Amino acid sequence: MKVFLRQINGPWDQGWVLDKHTRSSVYLGNNEQGHPQFDTTRTEVGEATYKLKYGHEWAEAIPLGQAIASEIYPKLNNVGFIVPMPATTTRPRQPVTEVAKALGNAIGKPVFDNVLMKAPNGQSLKNLHSKDEKIEAIGDSLRIVDQLEGDGPWNVLLVDDLFDSGASMEAACKVLHAYSKVRKIYVAALT
Repeated sequence: MKVFLRQINGPWDQGWVLDKHTRSSVYLGNNEQGHPQFDTTRTEVGEATYKLKYGHEWAEAIPLGQAIASEIYPKLNNVGFIVPMPATTTRPRQPVTEVAKALGNAIGKPVFDNVLMKAPNGQSLKNLHSKDEKIEAIGDSLRIVDQLEGDGPWNVLLVDDLFDSGASMEAACKVLHAYSKVRKIYVAALT
């Protein structure tokens, strides 16, 4: 999978994004129901992410996880475990969790999808535009569920699908930093 890595800075020890999501998007007009239509060209990572999230093409999680494994993981030091960013929308299968599991399989590291949890029915950040609005919406909705055996601390890799303002990753890092079993926090986002 072709990527264009970009380093991201925040309250984590090291962070990376695989690629931009969209190359271009041209407004075509509204459809019969009055919804805007676009001709969108995505990057390879963006297209795979789109198919995974909105087309439920679960097989896309494997190359996305492998891209993190080959492009980002070698830049990180001594990752002990992987945590997917908890989703706002409750689904039977979570796209980010599927990518985290594919990554875990590729690098031989455990994935704990219930260590970092979000309060049910949290507010979606999709229609919020400023970082301050997003931080307020997140509030204290994230929490740790201590299910790791052993004392640690370990380095954790936090995986998310989208990096925009960084508000959700910053909130997750704040909670993870307070967890005594976490030493360093690395973050990886798809787009």
